[in-house]
Amino acid sequence: MDPTQDFKSLQDSIQSALISTTRTAGQVASEDLGFHRSFNKEVGTALDEQSQRLLSLASALLKSAASIAEFRAPVLEDTDDVENNWRSVVDVVDSLLEKSDTCLDEYTGVIKRKEPTTNEQSSQTAPKSKKLGLAYRTQNLVKPQLAFNVKPNNDDVSPWKPILTTKPHAIILLENALGTIVDDTNQAQYRHPYETEILNLEYPKAVYQQAEPIPYLPVDTTSATFVNTEEGVMEMLKELRDATEIAIDLEHHDTRSYVGLVSLMQISTRHKDWIVDTLRPWRQNLQVLNDVFADPKIIKVFHGAYMDIVWLQRDLGLYIVGMFDTHWASRSLGYAGGSLAFLLKKFINFDADKKYQLADWRIRPLPEEMFFYARADTHFLLYIYDCMRNELVEKTNPEIPEENLIEIVLQKSKETSLLRYERQVYNEESGRGPGGWYSLLTKTPALLNNEQFAVFKAVHGWRDRIARTDDDNPSFVMPTHVVTSLAKLMPMDMVALLGIAHPVSHSVKSRAGELLDLIKSAKARGKTGPSMMDSLRPELRGAVEQADLRAAAAAENTPKGMVAVVDEGELRSDNSAFWGGAFGSSIWDGPTLTHNDKLTLAVPLPALSSEAFATSNESVNPATPMEEAAKEPTPPSKQESQAEEPFVLKRGGKRKSDVISDAEKSDGDDDFDISFKDMEEDDKEAREAQRKAAKRAKKEAKKAAKAKAEAEAEAAGKASASDEDDDDKPFDYSNADSVLNAKRKAEDNKGGSKKKQKPFDPYSKSADAPKGMRRQQTERAGKSHTFKK
Repeated sequence: MDPTQDFKSLQDSIQSALISTTRTAGQVASEDLGFHRSFNKEVGTALDEQSQRLLSLASALLKSAASIAEFRAPVLEDTDDVENNWRSVVDVVDSLLEKSDTCLDEYTGVIKRKEPTTNEQSSQTAPKSKKLGLAYRTQNLVKPQLAFNVKPNNDDVSPWKPILTTKPHAIILLENALGTIVDDTNQAQYRHPYETEILNLEYPKAVYQQAEPIPYLPVDTTSATFVNTEEGVMEMLKELRDATEIAIDLEHHDTRSYVGLVSLMQISTRHKDWIVDTLRPWRQNLQVLNDVFADPKIIKVFHGAYMDIVWLQRDLGLYIVGMFDTHWASRSLGYAGGSLAFLLKKFINFDADKKYQLADWRIRPLPEEMFFYARADTHFLLYIYDCMRNELVEKTNPEIPEENLIEIVLQKSKETSLLRYERQVYNEESGRGPGGWYSLLTKTPALLNNEQFAVFKAVHGWRDRIARTDDDNPSFVMPTHVVTSLAKLMPMDMVALLGIAHPVSHSVKSRAGELLDLIKSAKARGKTGPSMMDSLRPELRGAVEQADLRAAAAAENTPKGMVAVVDEGELRSDNSAFWGGAFGSSIWDGPTLTHNDKLTLAVPLPALSSEAFATSNESVNPATPMEEAAKEPTPPSKQESQAEEPFVLKRGGKRKSDVISDAEKSDGDDDFDISFKDMEEDDKEAREAQRKAAKRAKKEAKKAAKAKAEAEAEAAGKASASDEDDDDKPFDYSNADSVLNAKRKAEDNKGGSKKKQKPFDPYSKSADAPKGMRRQQTERAGKSHTFKK
């Protein structure tokens, strides 16, 4: 696609959205909201709620824009703040517009893009390629976990106990800190060994102060040390004890291990980088680093440490006290991106090649490209920490807790440090827990029948058992989509099985016969097994069974099918995420007319009685002849008969006057009833006689109507003179002629022929007015007649 065309479509869509928003805002502003507020208190409450919601959204937008424009965003708590801080709002918008103009000028070439500095140029010397080569992807290597001094035990289902042997910088001794607690799933778990130390942590004062960022050293002028011996670890530890801030990052491998492996650890100070090999057999001896990692006086800078904290505990027995997470800092500052690559580009102008995130970090020796990528993750992180800490302190308002940004980031970092590793316990029956089939089925768009559901559970459980035995990731043994395909198709022979299970891993291929027998037996059990919906919704099973029993008691032979019970509360929320409780939703409401108390922005209407719908009810549910006979006959008035008379438009027919209709009703009702009844008889002569009689009655009715119309016309002419004299007499609407059923007037000419009345001409009075100048005749195209003789 042409980039200019793509930008043009984006511009058109944004402009149309802005126009629509502006028009809507103008329409709302033009309404008399003050009147509605005084008329109904609930309207005023709803308006205040929406005003507060819109102000909070505007404050959030200004905060995000100010982080890009490097301004302090004004806080809009009420409508007066909009007027008082209008200058600040304008400054933020103007700054954004200036940046947009600068970017457009750089894009069009009007001005030259800023050249990177020498440090920035030196930091961009990393070799780059578009795709990850096959040499860096998951390799068929000898599993390093086979040589570990403490090998992983994937079949252990007991609560995971921390592997920590000593506890440096302890407030509570290790023996007293390793108590047990009960988690949300009623499972016993060990406490975090450094829970007390983290909760009582007081960060150094330098964290709360602004200081000039310490420049990072160019990559080409420094070198990183690869640590793969215990002696190298101790030498590194000596230098780390003298630091006040260190940067830490991990590289993890998931494919050829059931729980995963920490394959590499990067540590950087202001002057040096280390790359630690964490796949050595003595890897758990790295606990000596807790002398620095648990020291509250040394700041440990991470980026996105959510999983790093858990991996350090599980594999190395390391715990972090005094962490600063730049991910939470970027979120608190409202940056457009929160990844490490975004921060490297923003502060360093360094383009990180994130394709190596998918590389096999077990490869030894480590390739140069992967070594450079791992080093870059921590080499610049301390300089980024300095810049973000200064910005947080500058924008912090200690008097308002919501604006105390530096404290918010530190508290979030503490919460991340308190994360604990819990062992993955697989429950084949319920499917709950990490790695279970329950969460997978909730995302499946198709509904499996009983046989397919039984096969799905059996194959999913078999995959987990094989992954534990071979110490491989379950997705490496068999991808998730293959498990779903096997459950839906249920192959009964080896050829079909291997055709569906693609790609076929060695674990599946070597056990294909075992898997095929498992599918056959599961399919046979599934005929009488539980359904998918019953297993997904066990909490509703009792309610469904009681409802079925009640229905069976009411109707014994009612067929009962498989119906997915859906709770209405799970499909929609009571309050809108934007409008709150001001509006009610009618999308899922039934056809019954109910009063919605939440619809508070509309003017209340008077209550309607049932008499207002009497006409429609009578037409829909006519009374039976017995009911009509039981009623006392009351002669209706002329106005009521005209109001209750239905009005029907017939294409191509002529409208009859009230006089003719009355005559037809009075003189020809019996004939019409007889004619319509006798049309069902087979005697054609009788029907013909009846038709002639009806025709004669109709002619007589027309003559009577004509005479009556002429009499009324004469009477109206005589009364017109008296009406002209009495101008103050009010108009009597009750005796006025019907406009809807107007009468047609006809007069006889001298020769006896009928003369139709001319239709109403609204321009008749202007016919005698003086006419304007005729249009000037101009020369037409073609041959000129100027010299015509």
